[in-house]
Amino acid sequence: MADQEVLVVQSKIKKYIKEKSGMSTSGAVAAHLSTLIAQMCDHAMDNAAAAKRKTVMDRDFAGNGE
Repeated sequence: MADQEVLVVQSKIKKYIKEKSGMSTSGAVAAHLSTLIAQMCDHAMDNAAAAKRKTVMDRDFAGNGE
């Protein structure tokens, strides 16, 4: 993940976790979440391409833990 762009707003993730649980958040969380999101997006792009679309839609994310 070192060369991949971070896809999440770390301050928002930290705030969400703190407000929901009172827990702190490791600095590595943003990078890990970015990796997971990139994988989900890759899968969704494949689904859209298989449907012969050039637009990724919400339904293309089905099967990614929903």
